[in-house]
Amino acid sequence: MILIRKASFLNNHIARQRGNGLTTGFVPTMGALHDAHISLINHSASVCDVTVCSIFVNPTQFNDPNDYNKYPDRLENDLRMLSNTRVSVIFVPPVYEIYSEGTTGLEHYDLGYLETILEGKFRPGHFQGVCQVMSRLLKAVQPDRLFMGQKDYQQCMVVKKLLSLLNMDTSLEALPTLRDTDGLAMSSRNLRLTAEQRAKAPLIFQVLTEIKSKLAPGNLDQLKHDATKRLDSGGFKVEYVEIANAENLHPVSNWNGNTPLVALVAAFMGEVRLIDNMLLNN
Repeated sequence: MILIRKASFLNNHIARQRGNGLTTGFVPTMGALHDAHISLINHSASVCDVTVCSIFVNPTQFNDPNDYNKYPDRLENDLRMLSNTRVSVIFVPPVYEIYSEGTTGLEHYDLGYLETILEGKFRPGHFQGVCQVMSRLLKAVQPDRLFMGQKDYQQCMVVKKLLSLLNMDTSLEALPTLRDTDGLAMSSRNLRLTAEQRAKAPLIFQVLTEIKSKLAPGNLDQLKHDATKRLDSGGFKVEYVEIANAENLHPVSNWNGNTPLVALVAAFMGEVRLIDNMLLNN
C-alpha cells in the first residue's frame, strides 16, 4: 500500500504498472470511509491488478459551503481501514494539487438533461463540481475500470457522460447499494445524524420498498404522493420523491408495465441531506 499526494507521482506510478501489463481499478471517495467503500475496493482488487482509492473532499461540488465545512474528516481512521484491504495506492491530494489555479473560472461540461432534474435541479452546480474533480482524478489515474456505488444513481450517469466527453476508454461499474441491517443506505453523511435522527432515517428505505411492492401499470402519481406524505410525517423535509425511467431518468407518470423504473428520494433529516434509490422492476 502506497500513499501518494501528487498527481504527477500517481500518474507516473500507474504508467509503470501499465507498462508491466497490469490493469488498474479506481475507487474515488471523499473519505469518512464505511463498509460500502471497502466493498468497492475489495471488488476492484478481485478483478484488477492494481487498485487506487482516492480520498479528496471536493469543494466545487458543494453548493452549500456549510455542508462542505461540516463534511466528516476521518483520515487517520480511513487509513487504518484501508490497511486491512488489498488497495494498492491511496491518493490523498491537497486542494491546491487538484485545483492548481484555484476553484473559480473552471471548465464547464455539457451534461444536457441530466443537470436539470433531481440532484441537478436541487443542487445547482453540483454536477459541474463532480465533473471538474473527476476529470482531474481520472486523468491522474487513467484507470481501466472505475467503481462507484449505485446509491449515487444520477451521479453514476453523470460520470458515464463525462467519460464519453473525455473520450476515455475507462469502463464504469455501478455496484449495488450496501445497507445497514435496518435498510439505511450506507453514507458518510450518516455520521452527522443524532441517535434520534438515525433511528428515523431508515424510513426512506421503507418508503422505497413500499413503492416497489405497490407498483402496477397505470398512473404513478398517487404512489409518489403517498411516499412524500409518509416521509413528511416521519420527520423528513422532502426535496423530491420521483419515479423515473431507469435508463435516462425521465420522470414516468403513467407506466406501461415494461419500461425499467427507478424510484429516487432526497430528503433532509434535520440538517443532514440523505439520498437513496431503488430499482423497481429489475
